[in-house]
Amino acid sequence: MSRPTGMALCLEAQDRLEAAGIADAWRDASVLFLHALQQALGPKVRRHHLAAHLQEPAPPELAAAYEALVAARERRQPVSQITGRRAFWDHDFIVTPDTLDPRPETETLVEAALDLPWNSVLDLGTGTGAILISLLAARPGARGLGCDISPAALDVARRNAHLLGVGAEFRHSDWFGAIDGRFDLIVSNPPYIALAEMADLAPEVRDWEPHSALTDGGDGLSAYRAIAGGFADHLAPGGHVLVEIGQAQGADVQAIFRAAGAETRLLTDLDGRDRVVLAQPCG
Repeated sequence: MSRPTGMALCLEAQDRLEAAGIADAWRDASVLFLHALQQALGPKVRRHHLAAHLQEPAPPELAAAYEALVAARERRQPVSQITGRRAFWDHDFIVTPDTLDPRPETETLVEAALDLPWNSVLDLGTGTGAILISLLAARPGARGLGCDISPAALDVARRNAHLLGVGAEFRHSDWFGAIDGRFDLIVSNPPYIALAEMADLAPEVRDWEPHSALTDGGDGLSAYRAIAGGFADHLAPGGHVLVEIGQAQGADVQAIFRAAGAETRLLTDLDGRDRVVLAQPCG
């Protein structure tokens, strides 16, 4: 019996993923096939090689590896967790089920931060370290500290910093609990999904990403209250705070920071949605 080509395997995978309710099934099928090729042949296989490999008969071991990847995606595991990496800003980051998957909209925060003057940065709830590492990579000579309540997430952040050659410090801390010193910039993409909204999330998010990185178990605003309550003791004179928000939280988050004595400005992402609040102490 002749072996199926890579194209035949991908078309079958596309049908299965569509049946599982996955919208961009062909994209995921092809990304996973490329990952299976890289596992079998090494990272030298690039995306522009994919078309040629799709026309060739797939060796049994490649077909078996690809089957395992497709089956994981059928269960709605995110592609980034299956492949173990996610592109964000200028780099690829290690991603695991212990971390929030870095998302394109968070690049709004990185872009805004790079428009500000700073030489030191504190990243609260660092997760994969994607925000902090992206900022430090773009600003050589700056120092940065990332904190998280999850030791497993901190391990991932340290691995990302090491692999990308970025010097950063990481510390286990519940918001400002174990943080001393002052920073020119404080950034955070905190858990901002209200508990009542969790059931409506896509399965890839609701069932596979750590709930502690998604929701505070309440109204989705407690992290902002903690940050607003502590930033004055950790921000250097003339410093700024940047926090990512949910698209309907702009007014509430600005009110929280204004009550703490800050001037605020609302920034939108590429889709025009409210995405980041910029805060600076008044006066």
